[in-house]
Amino acid sequence: MGFLEGKTAIITGAGFAALKDGSAGSIGYGIATAYAKEGANLVITGRNVQKLETAKEKLEAEFGIQVLVVAADVNAGADNKAVVQNVVDQAIEKFDRIDVLVNNAQASASGVTLADHTTDQFDLAVYSGLYATFYYMQACYPHLKETKGSVINFASGAGLFGNYGQCAYAAAKEGIRGLTRVAATEWGPDGINVNVVCPLAWTAALENFQEAYPEAFEANVHMPPMGHYGNVETEIGRVVVQLANPDFKFMSGETLTLEGGMGLRP
Repeated sequence: MGFLEGKTAIITGAGFAALKDGSAGSIGYGIATAYAKEGANLVITGRNVQKLETAKEKLEAEFGIQVLVVAADVNAGADNKAVVQNVVDQAIEKFDRIDVLVNNAQASASGVTLADHTTDQFDLAVYSGLYATFYYMQACYPHLKETKGSVINFASGAGLFGNYGQCAYAAAKEGIRGLTRVAATEWGPDGINVNVVCPLAWTAALENFQEAYPEAFEANVHMPPMGHYGNVETEIGRVVVQLANPDFKFMSGETLTLEGGMGLRP
């Protein structure tokens, strides 16, 4: 069995989405698969209940772990603190512990230029990404302190490199990086490590982005030096698992670019 047997991970944005060829095309589901292989029980959240239920069915059948589905949508019109607290309360009620928090969920109006961005589009990115990460971290903190757990947040090369047509998305992701660094400083004494992943994987969302905004896709999405896009489980999910491994507890406040050689920076 894996090192996470008997432990619990909350993964946001973990519904199942399929690529055109039928294979898994969701980073959240790829992460959930990697955690399930290590024996973790899962709490998966998202806006689309059908995608969450499909993920639950697949993960429980294949790996014999327990999966709790909780619908949650952090947005500008919701009581977001209550929405997130409900997820955490249900997680504790069912599993009595939280060992890992993975803040993967994010929506955005990618492809719309800064000059044309509306306030609603900006709110979509900031609430679904930055605010969601903030609320989940706050709500999970007391439980992560008990288990000396781990937080893995998600940012993007869009923020690192200022991608065309992704102003709100980039702003949300860079906010998450700043939040992560502060948490690493404040929560280190509690035994909680907090890190950031910037992934590049071929997903259903990226397929849709290519079709909807070909100009922005052409400007932003390039083949990595490794010669392929990341696999959502083996090349993204497995790294996210290792960031919860006791061997990596001393690493905190760091940004890891999983972009096949494209995430180079000083």
